[in-house]
Amino acid sequence: MSDLRTVSVNLPGQAYNILVQPGLLSSAGSHVRALTGSSKIAVVTDTAVGPLYAETVARSLQAEGFEVIRAVVPAGEAHKNTRTIASIYDQILPAGIDRSTPLVALGGGVIGDMTGFAAATILRGVPFVQMPTTLLSMVDASVGGKTGVDHAMGKNLIGAFHQPLAVLIDPAVLRTLPPRELRSGLAECIKHEIIRDADGFARLETRIDAALALDIDYLAELVAHNVDIKARVVEADPFEKGQRAHLNFGHTFGHAIETVSNYTMAHGECVALGMVAASRTAQWLGMLDRRSADRISSLIASAGLPTGGLTLPVDAVVNAMIYDKKVRAGRIRFVLPTRIGAVTIRDDVPPETVRRAVESLR
Repeated sequence: MSDLRTVSVNLPGQAYNILVQPGLLSSAGSHVRALTGSSKIAVVTDTAVGPLYAETVARSLQAEGFEVIRAVVPAGEAHKNTRTIASIYDQILPAGIDRSTPLVALGGGVIGDMTGFAAATILRGVPFVQMPTTLLSMVDASVGGKTGVDHAMGKNLIGAFHQPLAVLIDPAVLRTLPPRELRSGLAECIKHEIIRDADGFARLETRIDAALALDIDYLAELVAHNVDIKARVVEADPFEKGQRAHLNFGHTFGHAIETVSNYTMAHGECVALGMVAASRTAQWLGMLDRRSADRISSLIASAGLPTGGLTLPVDAVVNAMIYDKKVRAGRIRFVLPTRIGAVTIRDDVPPETVRRAVESLR
């Protein structure tokens, strides 16, 4: 088995570790047992991931003496709502859990967000462990304690901050990930490099082919690097009062596109388009040089992600931004790059520039 990589997240009273190692799911039980004396544990997964990995995880947990409760929900963003949360409650509560019973989120970002929200609210709060199975959830959703569900008015409008006991990441599961989902995860990797690490961006420019070819050792390195970037940002700003908002680079445009598409477009594809729009906005405002904006677009394209071709109504996308969580006092907040490796927040982008940026994606 490859080397175990450990990234620590040090929050006041809530420190935890992120473990990254190919094959980790088969030994997950021992890592979870070291964190809890509970006799029961609930594994929450979906109809896509469950048949692939639930049995491996359950066997590992049972070997450590856990009674495993299983909760299965439909796969997909369309089911990320309060009805599915109620279904999770209905499958777990009859098993007689108590406040020490951990929930395990086994799946992508949707499962991670919903399981975390269920854990934050069931019995007024129980522990949970993240076991992400997509690149997107490994490098983004599983780290930082943001949990929640979507509402008809927008993405992730209902939720809570609830940090996990641990995050256990097995990059080997990426072998079963559809190529479109792998590319979605690479969008978040690109985002992290743009906001914090110019050298990492340059390395990714030369290694993007290795990621697309599912080089698991390289992906383990890439995942560990990315969760370290996110962990440092989360430590500095656990509740998104300041610099943690930098992680929203590309997301103001991206979430609006995702909402208007009725979630038919993958999250990473929407973020990719959002990063292109945000970079062009920064360039037009004189904040970012043309070469850097072009490098950003080129790396996104090299990852097999869209940089144009948007067919959604421009007015609908612009209007959807008004309902984004990042709006303050009626002003839309954009995270814009000043160079590769650094971003800033602006709430004074002229409406005509916002519209031009969306139109440029067509």
